[in-house]
Amino acid sequence: MKKYAELSKEKLKLEYEKLLEKYDEYKSMGLKLDLSRGKPNSDQLDISLPLLSEARPREKCFSINGVDCRNYGVLDGIPEMKQFFADMLGIKTEYITVGGNSSLQLMYDTLARAMLFGVLGSRRPWCREEIKKWICITPGYDRHFKMTELFGFELISVPMTPTGPDMDMVETIVKDPAVKGIWCVPKYSNPTGNTYSDETVRRLAAMECAAPDFRIMWDNAYAVHDLTEEGDQLLDIFTEAEKCGTLDRIFYFASTSKITFPGSGVAMMAASPANLKHIEQFLGVQTIGYDKLNQLRHTTYFKDNDSLHKHMMILAEFIGRKFDITLKSLSGLDGLGIAEWTKPRGGYFVNLDVLPGTAKRVYELMEQVGVTLTAVGATYPYGIDPEDKNLRIAPTYPTDAEVKQATEILALTVKLAAVEHYLSK
Repeated sequence: MKKYAELSKEKLKLEYEKLLEKYDEYKSMGLKLDLSRGKPNSDQLDISLPLLSEARPREKCFSINGVDCRNYGVLDGIPEMKQFFADMLGIKTEYITVGGNSSLQLMYDTLARAMLFGVLGSRRPWCREEIKKWICITPGYDRHFKMTELFGFELISVPMTPTGPDMDMVETIVKDPAVKGIWCVPKYSNPTGNTYSDETVRRLAAMECAAPDFRIMWDNAYAVHDLTEEGDQLLDIFTEAEKCGTLDRIFYFASTSKITFPGSGVAMMAASPANLKHIEQFLGVQTIGYDKLNQLRHTTYFKDNDSLHKHMMILAEFIGRKFDITLKSLSGLDGLGIAEWTKPRGGYFVNLDVLPGTAKRVYELMEQVGVTLTAVGATYPYGIDPEDKNLRIAPTYPTDAEVKQATEILALTVKLAAVEHYLSK
């Protein structure tokens, strides 16, 4: 078929009638499907069940440094857990402090501390700044945007490219001293699945920032979520920052949330030793220590980095099938000139750009047929997609059969919305 834009009005009407007939069939089924959030389903969670069933006699409750993990203390995490994250991420153990189950909570705490007390090298709390701004890569992660919005930052959108954020724009924006930071999901970025190039990482580490307290929030949530044995390679930002003398600029986050159990995983923050020393004085007032038994469970289950890789390749079989199903459904849009989508090599999402001005209509059509999508605009600051074109597809939670049905309906509604758009012209 020709591109929809090239069809006559008569042919568009015929196409619309055909699509609407199929849509009404789906609508009569009373479906309840969900493509809205990036969660593992029960089958994926079952893979990690042995972690919970490990025997725990008294003698196995001790860390390698002799600490009884049942008790208070060890604010920064047991050595085994630090080593686990160091091996997983390729960073130094002395940069790592281990938290609870949520990296998002660690990010929130980091921003809250900066708001109340400032950051290392600056005694001026961010809450005292009359104007404060934050760079948001778009499309991006809605929870990041909401967090900085909550703290009163003016959010500045910078477009994502295949190699990461538009660095020419970023380097211009950080010349403003009111700009305090940037959100980055550097590997298999949410939702595009893009991985930052070596050049992008180097430019982020080296760029000259007018604000001396500028911070890069480096959320490496999908560091090991490859769909193949040879996944994307991400340059270590700490190594580059050391070369540039900007090591204190980096706040790095990761977790086991989508490796084992999202609700019962282990999260970590990494930063320069000087940053960690500065943070410790506040953290020691906030908590006496996190769940060390959970840390011990994880490090007992994952004997080494090889066992983690094998585990992730099992998960990749589950997730890879869902991605393949999604991409096969979207392939029905090829050549019509009404949509573009990413084909990630890892992560949890497929990014879909539909005909500008039709994303809300696609969402509405999907909702009416019983399929839930991530809200239109969620991938942009303030929930506003300026072109009304972006949809984040999260295929990991439904069963394979549900993904197939939901994404086939998605492709259908993208066509319907596009035909309606052209007919209205």
